[in-house]
Amino acid sequence: MSDAELGYVHRWEPGTASGANAPTLLLLHGTGGDENDLVPLGKMLSPGAALLSPRGNVLERGMPRFFRRFSEGVFDVEDVKLRAGELAAFIRAAAAKYGFGADSVVAVGFSNGANIAGAVVLLAPGVLRAAVLFRAQDVLGTAGLGARRSALGSESEVATPVFLAGGESDPIVPREETEKLAARLREAGANVTVHWEDAVHSIARGDIEAAKMWVAAL
Repeated sequence: MSDAELGYVHRWEPGTASGANAPTLLLLHGTGGDENDLVPLGKMLSPGAALLSPRGNVLERGMPRFFRRFSEGVFDVEDVKLRAGELAAFIRAAAAKYGFGADSVVAVGFSNGANIAGAVVLLAPGVLRAAVLFRAQDVLGTAGLGARRSALGSESEVATPVFLAGGESDPIVPREETEKLAARLREAGANVTVHWEDAVHSIARGDIEAAKMWVAAL
């Protein structure tokens, strides 16, 4: 099955960890990144884990993203829903192709990648085993309230573990946006851990260390 058939240009690295609980990390880059950006981060967070890293299909002034936006902070909610469904389908197809457990997938996303991962948690419960979201915000708004019962996913409530890392000095995702997403996820049944760093819109060493311990505890 080619990249085109799976729906995303992507990078796959088989894991060396063994056991039923060995995770597959779904690495989701920020705006302007690609399938290689978060591979080093994935190896730091969970040494030996399998890595699945797609490149966003949406281009904004030539920069890959995972969904459209109208302007900074103004999101195309219908496109978010569409792309969340596409990503959920990609995970299932990749699991069949590469032979990893579809229930072993832990999303690790930064910025735009974290936002689409959060949308998948809300819209397609059960697709992700857990999610690590660096500098994420709520991109669904009121559309996310009942969306978890949409055609994208199952009807069941799934208490997905979510690690949400916010930057105290982030000019793009201020504290209230992080807290809004945490509340939305909890409302949907997610088990949310919020971690704060004195940092801007970038992943700090403290974020990585805290996320690594959180992933290990899964």
